[in-house]
Amino acid sequence: MDIRIAVICGSKSDKALMQTTMDVLERLGLSAEMYVSSAHRDPQGTMELVQRLDKAGVEVFIAAAGLAAALPGFVASCTHKPVIGVPVDAGHLQGMDALLSMAQMPRGVPVATVAIGKHGAYNAAVLAGRILALKHGGQDLYKALEALKRA
Repeated sequence: MDIRIAVICGSKSDKALMQTTMDVLERLGLSAEMYVSSAHRDPQGTMELVQRLDKAGVEVFIAAAGLAAALPGFVASCTHKPVIGVPVDAGHLQGMDALLSMAQMPRGVPVATVAIGKHGAYNAAVLAGRILALKHGGQDLYKALEALKRA
C-alpha cells in the first residue's frame, strides 16, 4: 500500500522522539518520510516543503515541535490535509506550552493534537492510520490497527 505520510520535525533533536512515530507507521504498513524543517528558522523553506509534499500526494502530515510549537500550526496553514501535532517534552514547562499552542489554534486552521512526548508520538501514528483507513480501508490496515490497540 503506497500511502504517503510526512513526519516533520522542527529540529534535529526531535528526530529521536519521532522515530517512535516512524516505527508505528511501519508496523501499520504505511509509508512515511521524515523531514526536519523549522517554521521559525526557515519559514519559506518550510512552506515550500509542505506545498511540494502536498502536491506529491501526502495525505496526512504529522508535525512535532516543542516550546513555541509553531510548526504544526504553520503546516496546517499551508495545506488542507489533516495535520497531527506532537508536543515535544522540552523546556521549563516540559511540553505543556507546546500542547497548548497546538490545541489553541484559531478557527479554520485545526491541528489534531496528541499527548506530550513518546505516548503522543505513538498515538500520532495510530491516528494517521485511522484517518487513512477511512479512505483506503483494507483488512490489513484494520487488523494492524487492532493489533496495536491490543499490544
